[in-house]
Amino acid sequence: MSENGDESDVGLTLNNPADRDNEAANSFPKDFGYGVYDCDPGQDSSGALLGGSEVKPRIMLMGLRRSGKSSIQKVVFHKMSPNETLFLESTNKVVKEDIANSSFVQFHIWDFPGQIDFFDPAFDSDTIFGGCGALIFVIDAQDDYMEALERLHTTVTRAYKVNPRINFDVFIHKVDGLQEDYKMETQRDIHQRANDDLQDSSFDHVHLSFHLTSIYDHSIFEAFSKVVQKLIPQLPTLENLLNIFISNSLIEKAFLFDVVSKIYIATDSSPVDMQSYELCCDMIDVVIDVSCIYGLTSGDDISPAFDHHSQATIRLNNGTVLHLREVNRFLALVCILRDDAMEKQGMIDFNFAMFRAGIQKVFDVRKRRSAAVFRTDSGRELKHPQESP
Repeated sequence: MSENGDESDVGLTLNNPADRDNEAANSFPKDFGYGVYDCDPGQDSSGALLGGSEVKPRIMLMGLRRSGKSSIQKVVFHKMSPNETLFLESTNKVVKEDIANSSFVQFHIWDFPGQIDFFDPAFDSDTIFGGCGALIFVIDAQDDYMEALERLHTTVTRAYKVNPRINFDVFIHKVDGLQEDYKMETQRDIHQRANDDLQDSSFDHVHLSFHLTSIYDHSIFEAFSKVVQKLIPQLPTLENLLNIFISNSLIEKAFLFDVVSKIYIATDSSPVDMQSYELCCDMIDVVIDVSCIYGLTSGDDISPAFDHHSQATIRLNNGTVLHLREVNRFLALVCILRDDAMEKQGMIDFNFAMFRAGIQKVFDVRKRRSAAVFRTDSGRELKHPQESP
């Protein structure tokens, strides 16, 4: 398998059912730069979304007051119980947070209070939106959303003028209290009104992605996964690797998870079933909880609960099997397959080794590109001295 462009030298050879020759693969190197936890002393831990020496992307949370922006951030990235978010105070200033602690997913997230007009001349719009990778606008579906739609239109049009490369996502939030048919009707109405407003302002070329979300189920994690995936330049290559892996391993569905946040950074090309995603998330919780109880040695407080020994298989009563394998310290591959496919365990193990080696090559290519380009303080690109002009 080969990818066009920068990852052209990434290759992956998998074992199919007719070819079972086994082969060992080396583990991931230590210096991938996935975060402070994974860095050697003195090593620069600043990195792009998937490691390296690039600037971390910025995700902005915007919306009216009490729409649930801070609750989303606390539940997804701080493991706060949804019930505890009821006691959160309203945000009254811009909260900037670096999501990089013991996680593969690394970016800056800015939480904007709903009562602040950030297009006021007192704010520098170029600075705010110039380095923005994604803008999430949160709408409370249980409230009158006419004012929210007006703010959404103003935010999108002005932000697009500053930075046309921003990805715009709309979280139709707090849908847990709505009936199923009313959820769909609310999403259709918001989708129609928002796009009509953009078309009337000659911004019909701006694309908005809409997600029904709630902090009381896994919908918020799935929605954030789709936001983060847009910021991953290697996403097409990762998807191709997963497609090849599952087609040669008799696997029905596979997710590549960031273990800490339970955000999946890639999956194969088959449609994502919400129930399957929830099962995979629950499996990660089970593996981490059991590892915390039984996996740590006596007196060992710093050993991580998820390491290169982590793997698990759970068989459900309907003949479905959940299979988890550690890819690196922060990434896990969770697969859904039938029970009879587990009879070819050796084939799956070999193909997984090749899959992990393929991912290693993807990020080796990325690291070489990052190391070959230097940026001055003014933003002018300088080529590596050894690189030909």
